[in-house]
Amino acid sequence: MAADLQTLAINTIRILSVDAVQKANSGHPGLPMGAAPMAYTLWTRHLRHNPRNPHWINRDRFVLSAGHGSMLLYSLLYLTGYDLPLDELKNFRQWGSKTPGHPEFHYTPGVETTTGPLGQGAANAVGLALAEAYLASYFNRPGHEVIDHYTYTLVSDGDLMEGVCMEAVALAGHWGLGKLIYLYDNNHVTLDAPTDLTFTEDIPARFRAVGWHVLVVEDGNDVEAINNAIVEAKRVTDQPTLISIRTIIGYGSPNRQGTSKAHGEPLGADEVKLVKEFFGWPSEDFAVPGEALEIFRQAVDMGAAEERSWNEKFAAWKSAFPDIAAEWARAFNGVLPDGWDADLPSYAPDKKIATRVASGDALNAIARHVPTMIGGDADLAGSTRTLIKDAEHTGHHKPTGRNVRFGVREHAMGAIVNGLALHGGIVKPYSATFLTFSDYMRPTIRLGALMAIHTLYIFTHDSIGLGEDGPTHQPVEHVMSLRLIPGLYVFRPADANETVAAWRTAMTLDFPCTLIFTRQALPVLSGDHIRDGVARGGYILADSGGTPDVILVASGSEVHIAHDAYKQLTAEGVRARVVSLPCWELFEKQPYEYRETVLPSAVTARVSIEAGRTLGWERWVGSKGVSIGVDRFGASAPYERIYQEYGLTPERVVEAARQVMR
Repeated sequence: MAADLQTLAINTIRILSVDAVQKANSGHPGLPMGAAPMAYTLWTRHLRHNPRNPHWINRDRFVLSAGHGSMLLYSLLYLTGYDLPLDELKNFRQWGSKTPGHPEFHYTPGVETTTGPLGQGAANAVGLALAEAYLASYFNRPGHEVIDHYTYTLVSDGDLMEGVCMEAVALAGHWGLGKLIYLYDNNHVTLDAPTDLTFTEDIPARFRAVGWHVLVVEDGNDVEAINNAIVEAKRVTDQPTLISIRTIIGYGSPNRQGTSKAHGEPLGADEVKLVKEFFGWPSEDFAVPGEALEIFRQAVDMGAAEERSWNEKFAAWKSAFPDIAAEWARAFNGVLPDGWDADLPSYAPDKKIATRVASGDALNAIARHVPTMIGGDADLAGSTRTLIKDAEHTGHHKPTGRNVRFGVREHAMGAIVNGLALHGGIVKPYSATFLTFSDYMRPTIRLGALMAIHTLYIFTHDSIGLGEDGPTHQPVEHVMSLRLIPGLYVFRPADANETVAAWRTAMTLDFPCTLIFTRQALPVLSGDHIRDGVARGGYILADSGGTPDVILVASGSEVHIAHDAYKQLTAEGVRARVVSLPCWELFEKQPYEYRETVLPSAVTARVSIEAGRTLGWERWVGSKGVSIGVDRFGASAPYERIYQEYGLTPERVVEAARQVMR
């Protein structure tokens, strides 16, 4: 291609981004201006994608981890022919537009993941590449490579400062994810200042130290050097690659380029005029030269041809391997196979069982029937009981085990599991750690909920019931904190049978779920109503008949305390009811009539009990009720003693019930 046409195409990306930010009077123009040449090179010479079918399974994935530079991505999506008209760019950051301030999955065609919180997209990309590796190992056959694509990620200085990114980078190098390529927008500037104030480490050396192949491009405007680096990166099959590309933030802005002033605010009308003069651009806003658009729109025919070619390969594979093709159809459509829950256990009330143990039983019963269900733990498998029995483990240059060993890296674990879900074909990927460490994962859980992806976040050691490890490991605010996240379904089952029912329900929901389990053994509940009750989020566990005098409401391990109190009260002639509420979010979605049968509004004498913060329980007990919980940190002692000292006892519940009935 002639150099002048190439330059025209690159500058089109730049000016579209500048104009959109200026019109919105909000945004980040500097990254698109500096990174346009690498984006142009990748999207016109390497990225295999079909703009008319953004969901083509074997497409290359592109993640803009530096999500503040969203106009770079929106410009590329418009120019290459995605369903993102120019008018949407003109409405950048406005109500109802498809071009929000940071890229959002499920919202804008062609956006692979929600990014903006720095480091998250880079870690999601590791999950996307891990999914590609696992699915290729499972579905591909000699001569029939139906899964074979790359994951490209544009990362910034800020991304590489974040711990979540470097945790994920270490795992990617350890696993040897050869189809993962980072394009590092190395512009030496952050939002506040030059990087020499905060970020002077040797990034290439750091990446090499954790097993990455590293390439350096000294001039971010040198398209051929960038192209050659990508070509070389694709030749390396046993290591992920970092391509460090020295760019100039805000390139072409006479008064702002190379400074933090180009990062996070519009250039201003006068500066935009100077930018357009620098590039020899028309003064009108959103001018798109026809020759440039023609270059980018070649992606439409090229992408369609790529997908047609793949469809032919896929048809041949499907004909040769019909059984595995049937599994493919289920996996990529999110359909569970017939009999997927046939081996789920049920438990008799003859001995106590920790819900984490029952969870391990349920996980393995499901995993036997769902071969693309994978996940792992943060170096706690012996405690969380989340290993898939007789399955392989990931390891050094071995990314394809079903048991994903994350090491002590909760934050990256959550983001990588999100990436597994975003890829497609990985059914209900899961992570596992102690509940108190959910704080390390909170940003990734929040993003999983924001994207409404099908992830399972498993947490064990769920309360002061942890006992002797003490307050550092005893979560008290965490369950309620997780319930605050919109779109996240939080399960805290009361026993082994509720645990199995929670697993069964979570597998069928189209939302991210947390499954929260005990370390301590609990009595086993019995009754045919448990399965349906958990599926509804809450149900009547025990009842005296008629309109109750008092309702005892609980979740998790404290349901048994409520049940013991119920026995005392009924022996005294009190019409009491026990309501188990394992998932508030599901219960709230039930019809009013059902909720009214469980918690009749006419009965205001209510007591709740949960081994965590009481804030929030007023929703269920009302202004006249009493909430028993833990509104301070825990202590180091056998858990039975802690429960006694903190007043989590049947006697305290009975006392509170008498109080509210007065």
